[in-house]
Amino acid sequence: MAVWNGQVLWSFMVLLAGAVAQNVNYPVRPVCAMKGSTVTLPCTFTYKEIAEKNGRNVSMQIVRVLWCKNHEICQGTTPSVYDSESETNSRRFQYLGDKKGNCTLQISNVQMEDNATFRFRMEANVPVQNFTGKIGVNVTVNNNSKMRINSSSDAGETRGGETVTLRCTSECSFYPLAINWSKDGLILPESGPVLRIGPVTAKDSGNYTCALKNKPNTGCMPYSMQVKEAKADVNLPLIVGVVFGVLLAVITLILVFFIIRRRRVVTVDQIDVGGETEEKHRDYIYSNIMPSAELEEVYDRPQTSRAVEDVSYAAVQFKHNKQKRQMQEAEDSTVYSSVATQD
Repeated sequence: MAVWNGQVLWSFMVLLAGAVAQNVNYPVRPVCAMKGSTVTLPCTFTYKEIAEKNGRNVSMQIVRVLWCKNHEICQGTTPSVYDSESETNSRRFQYLGDKKGNCTLQISNVQMEDNATFRFRMEANVPVQNFTGKIGVNVTVNNNSKMRINSSSDAGETRGGETVTLRCTSECSFYPLAINWSKDGLILPESGPVLRIGPVTAKDSGNYTCALKNKPNTGCMPYSMQVKEAKADVNLPLIVGVVFGVLLAVITLILVFFIIRRRRVVTVDQIDVGGETEEKHRDYIYSNIMPSAELEEVYDRPQTSRAVEDVSYAAVQFKHNKQKRQMQEAEDSTVYSSVATQD
C-alpha cells in the first residue's frame, strides 16, 4: 500500500513539473541606449524540473546559457555575445544571471553595432528541453542624443533646507548607469543617474550638468539652481519681549493681590484680639470704679433699685458684645455678689 502511494505521489509530481513550460521573460523592451553608455537587459526564465529521458523521468538541470543577437534560435554556429561555455566572451557583455532563473545581461560602452535584437537561450541535460526566448529585446542605439536634467524642485528659487533630486536622462528615456555630474564646470564626486542634494544651502547655488563618463560631448544644457536662504523673523525678539513683559506683569499683579489680601486678614485678626482685650479692661475698670462708700449706699437702697441697676449693668454689657461676654458677665456677677455679701 505504501509503495502504491509513493508511485501515485511520484506521478503527481511528474505531471505538476510537466505543466510548468519553459519560458523566457524580458520585462523591458525595447531599450534605447546612447552610444558609450551602459545598459542592462533584465531577463528571467523557467524550465521543467522533471523530464523524460531514455524512457524514464529524470531531474532536469540547466547546463548552458547563451545570449546572441539577430537570430531567432541562437544555437549551433550562431555567433553569441555571451556563452557560459566559452572563454572568449567580449568584456563588454557581462552575464549577471545564473542557471536557476535569472538571465540578466549587461552591455557596457554601447556601440552602434549593438543596434540589434538580443535573445536568451537555455540548454538542459535533456536536449529536447532546450529553449530560446524568441521575442527578445530590441536595443536602439542613439549617437546624437543629448542628456537632460529633470529636477524634483519647481522652477525658480529653491528654499534653503529642502532636498533636491536631479535626474540625468536622455531622449531614449533610459537612465544610463555611468554618469558624471558637474557644478559650475567642476566635476562632482557623485556619480550615477540620480543626484540628491540636501538640505540645500546658499553654497549649493549654481549650474549643474551631467554627461556620460568619458563622453563629454553628451553633456546637457545646464540646470540653474538658486537657493534662497530662509530669513529669520526680525520681529521675533520684539514678540518674545512683549510676551515676557505681559507674563511678568500678570505674575506681579497676582503676587500683589495675595499680599494685600494677607495683610487684610492679619489686620482683622488683630482688631478682633485688640477689641476683646479692651473690653476686658473696661469691665475691670467698671467693676472697680465704685468706692466703698457708694457700695454701702447701694446696699442700703431698696431691693428694687438694686435689681434695676443689675439689669442696666447687664444691658450695658450685652450691648458691648453679647456673645463674647457671656462667660465674663458670669464672673463679674460672682464678684459683685461677693462684695455685696461682705458689706
